[in-house]
Amino acid sequence: MTFQWTAVATFLYTEIGVILLLCVPFISPLRWQKIFMIPLWNKIANYWNKAFLTIIVLLIVLFLDAIREVKKYSTAQGTEKAANINPNAYDHIQMKLFRSQRNLYISGFSLFLWLVLRRTVTLITQLAKELGIQVAMEIQVANTNEAARKYMEENEKLQQALNEKGKCENELALEEHNKKLRKETEKLKAELKKTSNAGPGDLHSRVLQNWLRSSLDC
Repeated sequence: MTFQWTAVATFLYTEIGVILLLCVPFISPLRWQKIFMIPLWNKIANYWNKAFLTIIVLLIVLFLDAIREVKKYSTAQGTEKAANINPNAYDHIQMKLFRSQRNLYISGFSLFLWLVLRRTVTLITQLAKELGIQVAMEIQVANTNEAARKYMEENEKLQQALNEKGKCENELALEEHNKKLRKETEKLKAELKKTSNAGPGDLHSRVLQNWLRSSLDC
């Protein structure tokens, strides 16, 4: 295996390991986001798009070259088989075809997993942001409910205080009114007594006496 295909194979194995690591269930997206927020990754992120496109181009070129090699040796294999001569050459073509097919699979899977890896990292980042927003909203809702509960308790206490104050004011007003009524009653009784002592011959006194009695009866 030449150097370039050894590098592609190593890259493929690294992609498989990283994707399996990203799929580990007990590592949450929020934890991955914290890992991605490390200053080293922030510096690498500035060159991420350029590196991604560069690797995509290299893998596409290697993939197309592998396809060309497969077609080349497949045609040569058919020709040698039809001619039925030189078994050593036929074996050599078979070996070349096997290597070209291996290179095709390596480059194809590397290209595919590179796209999958980018998409996986993007989805994990988006999911981590959504989870962060959800946690912040839950905290905000909890704080709002707590504040609303306190306001309701304070409102109930204030309402009770106002009701007690209103009752006290009504009781005081009723007591004042009763005092006034008692004073007026005593005053009317005194006037009635004076009128009764004035004698029955006085018509005006009788009228006043009758009026006072009727008022007291009411």
